Amino acid sequence: MQQLGAEALGFAGTEVDAELILLAAALWKELGLTDWRLEINSLGQPDERAQHRAKLIAHFEQHADALDEEARRRLHSNPLRILDSKNPAMKAVIDSAPRLIDFLGPRSLAHFDGLKAILDANSIPWTPNHRLVRGLDYYNLTVFEFVTDRLGAQGTICAGGRYDYLIEQMGGKAAPAVGWALGVERVLELIKEQGAGMELPVTDVYAVIPEASALPVVLRTLQALRATGVTVQMHGSVSADGMGSMKSQFKRADASGARFALIFGAAELAEGRVAVKALRGSKGDASQEQTLRPLGDVSSWAHTLRGQVSL
Repeated sequence: MQQLGAEALGFAGTEVDAELILLAAALWKELGLTDWRLEINSLGQPDERAQHRAKLIAHFEQHADALDEEARRRLHSNPLRILDSKNPAMKAVIDSAPRLIDFLGPRSLAHFDGLKAILDANSIPWTPNHRLVRGLDYYNLTVFEFVTDRLGAQGTICAGGRYDYLIEQMGGKAAPAVGWALGVERVLELIKEQGAGMELPVTDVYAVIPEASALPVVLRTLQALRATGVTVQMHGSVSADGMGSMKSQFKRADASGARFALIFGAAELAEGRVAVKALRGSKGDASQEQTLRPLGDVSSWAHTLRGQVSL
C-alpha cells in the first residue's frame, strides 16, 4: 500500500493535534469526499495507561472463556489490542471492559477536551471511540481515524495520533510529535465508490522521453509548466535499458488520460524545441499533428496545454 503522511514535530499543544485533523478534513473537501466519519480517543499518558492495563488484564482473565486464540495470545503482552478486535463473538466482553478514559488524569482530559472544542468550533463532526487504540508504547494522548463504510473491512482511510515518546525511544532527544498517514489506494477507491459524476483532476501533459540524457532539460521544462498551473506526469521507467520504447511510452501516455504528449526527441532538443502532440482528437484530425514549441520561453505557450485548447 502506498501511504501519504503529515507530521508536526516539537509541538505538544492540543491545537497541533487539531490542526493536523483539520488538514485531513480539508483534503477530503478538496477531493469532494463526504462519506467519512472521524473517530477519536485519548490514550492518556504511560502511567495512566499502566493502571488501565492492570484492570484490563484482570477483566479479560475473568472472561477468558470468551476470548479467541488471538486475544488470549495478546492478553499479557498487549491487552489494549484486544479492544480493537473485530470478532463479533467478543463484542460483549469488550464492551464491558474498563475504559481507558476513566483512568485519565486532569491534564490528559484537558488535552482531549481542548481537541474536541477546536473540532466543534470548526464544524468537524467527531465520534468518541473508546476501543480505538494503538498497540505501540510510544503513542499517547490523541488518537484518531477517518473511517468510511463504503470499503467494507478496509474502512480506515486515514489514521494518526500523538507519539511524544517515539523520538526518544529511537535514541534522539525527547520531543513531542503528532501525525497521520493515509492509504492512497483506499482514498482512490473511495473516490471511485463515491464518485458517480464526480469531476476528478485531469492530467494535461505526459512527458515522452526517448533518452535518459534529456532528463535535466525535461525536468526544467516540466517545472516551468507546473509553475503556470499545467498538470504534468513524467514517464518514470528509467532503467539500465534506458527510458523504454517510444511505443510503450505513448501507450502509458494514452492510459494516463493526458490531453497532450510532450516529446523530448534528440533532434528537437538540438534546436531548443519540444514536440507537442494532442492525444484526444480522432484519427486524421489536424489537431493531432505535432507542433514544435520553444524551450526557452515555456510560459508563452503553456496556456495552450490547459483544457481542450487547440494547438
